[in-house]
Amino acid sequence: MLTERKKRILQMIVDYYVATAEPVGSRTIARNFALGISPATIRNEMSDLEALGYLEQPHTSAGRIPSSKGYRLYVDSLGEPDLINENEQILIEQWYKSRLLQMDEIFQLTAKILSRMTNNLSVVTAYQENHIKFNYIKFLPLDSQRAILLLVTEDGVVENSIVKLPEGVAFSDLDSVAQRITTKLAGIPLQDIQQQSIRETYRDIVFDEGLHQGLLDLVKQIHEQRHEGKVYLGGTTQMLKNPEFNSVNRVRELLQIVEERRLLKDILNSSNENFGIQISIGAENKFSGIQDCSVVRATYNINGQFAGTLAVLGPTRMEYAKIIAVMNFLENYLRKILR
Repeated sequence: MLTERKKRILQMIVDYYVATAEPVGSRTIARNFALGISPATIRNEMSDLEALGYLEQPHTSAGRIPSSKGYRLYVDSLGEPDLINENEQILIEQWYKSRLLQMDEIFQLTAKILSRMTNNLSVVTAYQENHIKFNYIKFLPLDSQRAILLLVTEDGVVENSIVKLPEGVAFSDLDSVAQRITTKLAGIPLQDIQQQSIRETYRDIVFDEGLHQGLLDLVKQIHEQRHEGKVYLGGTTQMLKNPEFNSVNRVRELLQIVEERRLLKDILNSSNENFGIQISIGAENKFSGIQDCSVVRATYNINGQFAGTLAVLGPTRMEYAKIIAVMNFLENYLRKILR
């Protein structure tokens, strides 16, 4: 059992270290915080906290830094809850309202806002397979034998494939085909097109199996991408400015993780999909390469259904209360604008 004084000293050490990235000594605590006890008493309390595993002592420094166990106690019971102030709320809302945003832009902007507000790497995943709808298809000329088949969804996602022109078919004929298919499928969810409606389009392009297959492939491609979830990143540069990542080898490891989108999704999905904030600190992360980092994640839902994840990845020395406040605000804001 920790005494209230030990808990108070641990909280001060975490707060000071998060702000300065400098190991904390007993005189620093005595000078900056009015505890009413001597540096010698503080030093004894810090020694006890170190013996209990809540503090660590870097190589040559006389000061201490929090351990993963110390951060865990701080996050669970010591840190004061934080809120987004009114000016920050207005700023975030202005960022969203300053442009007409399609779905992809909303999630990319959310990642940028999250990184700017937290000064760490942000990751946003979006799973929209139940919401993405067909808008139109269009053919663009490529050369005398081929055309580009475009499929555009209602939220602005564009996918394309190259298809071979059927013999004896003019490009104007393809325009007519595109118009008839668009009329049939506009507004229909892609998952329904794949399962039901795609057969109805066969009559319009029955003259060429290649065109029919090209359309099927594009529908399948978008649907599978959304089923797996898209990943949006922000703030890689901000994260690498932290002194914890001064090592070239450390930077290389983290950049490899950032570049591997599948691994990022696995990291975010390593915990269950309960709504609310979840925090993994240090060695609590099962993936090598981030076991000296913390991951703060929150799932969000649209109309009561799981829709994706907001996450911040950075050093264990992060502003947990501020990050939680920003994520709570963004989660509620996304739910409001996406429903």
